[in-house]
Amino acid sequence: MALTETQSVDVVEVVGSNIQVRTATIILRDDVEISRSFHRHVLAQGDDLSSQDPKVVAIATAVWSL
Repeated sequence: MALTETQSVDVVEVVGSNIQVRTATIILRDDVEISRSFHRHVLAQGDDLSSQDPKVVAIATAVWSL
């Protein structure tokens, strides 16, 4: 019985000049999903992007350079 946990950014929304990011945490047992939970956070222009997913960085760069 192998348990694995993965995290991935599954939703990125632009609301005004803010960027909302939803991260899914998925728990698998023998490659069968047994749990999924979500965490959201909001980024504002000028926030540090160094720890963000590359998709989020690309979207933030595009939105905030307008």
